[in-house]
Amino acid sequence: MPSTETTNIEEMELQGFSRSIAELEWLLLILTMLYYVSPGAIIDNQWNVVISMIMFAFFTLAFHYFNFFRKESKWKIAVETWAMLLFISWIIYYTGGVYSPLLNLYLLVIIASALTLGKTTTLLEFALITCLYLYMGYPIYAGDTFSTSNFIQLMVVFAPFLLVGYLTTMLSADVKHGRNLLQLLSETDDLTGMQNRRSLVAALETEMERALRSDKPFTLMQVDADNLKIVNDTHGHEAGDKLLKHISTILEDSCRTYDILARIGGDEFIVLLPAINADSAKPIAERIRTAVENSSFDYKGSQVSSTVSIGLASYPDSSNNVDELMDKADKAMYQSKTEGRNMVSIFTRPKIEPAI
Repeated sequence: MPSTETTNIEEMELQGFSRSIAELEWLLLILTMLYYVSPGAIIDNQWNVVISMIMFAFFTLAFHYFNFFRKESKWKIAVETWAMLLFISWIIYYTGGVYSPLLNLYLLVIIASALTLGKTTTLLEFALITCLYLYMGYPIYAGDTFSTSNFIQLMVVFAPFLLVGYLTTMLSADVKHGRNLLQLLSETDDLTGMQNRRSLVAALETEMERALRSDKPFTLMQVDADNLKIVNDTHGHEAGDKLLKHISTILEDSCRTYDILARIGGDEFIVLLPAINADSAKPIAERIRTAVENSSFDYKGSQVSSTVSIGLASYPDSSNNVDELMDKADKAMYQSKTEGRNMVSIFTRPKIEPAI
């Protein structure tokens, strides 16, 4: 399940791409106008060129400034790159065809597509550029289509396009992979591989929104090791780390596949159990408590064991606020600690005494 933060990052990325595409579109118009007013420009039909520039300017304004599209999407960016491609082809057709000095404007489309839309779309646009080029060059190549000289000329023209598209696509993929890796590291606990507090809070907010819409409960389970300090003092911090991994493995084995597990610091774990209240979650908590109590692991010839204290708090019985719910689960866990440890407690609201 993608977190709210992940979704926000993707939306911000699309907004950045959209701004870059808009700048490319204006750059494309400026370059075309500069060629139009330059001395000695070869233009077969000036009115067609002028009308196409006006229409493309209106297209750019409509997509970016008239608020026709309130939410950015890859489909919108794809439409813009195809519009850029068709505009460039139209201009090239009236400024010398295959001999047009504006032929390299196709590189703007290829770069924009490779950065934002990926390899498949870039290849499709490259194929269309090739077809349009061959159509405009048909009178030249028709007599001897498969000659060596024609083939070499085509390679000279299209090799830079293909190379730029390939390298830009690979660079974009590497940047995206690096970003995803950094995001994963920022949301993951290094020791256990579980989610950390940061990603848990985002998941909790998403679950709260879902619960409000569907009117279904969910439960927070806080799990705390009872003797981590003793293990650290007796066997060393390496054994303490192994204990935390041991407990995290039991949590993963005992919980449902769609439950969300996180280590929020030290020896404290949180389990988010969707679509279940605290009473129904208690058997899961007891299963975890019993599994930890009845298991141990070997550390340098010594058997190390532990117990856990568990607290449960559910929406909406305990609270309808994310921060309060975490606080209530924490209080229930400390109730288990104070009443003897190795226990499961459910947070209950204090009873209000009737006024006399």
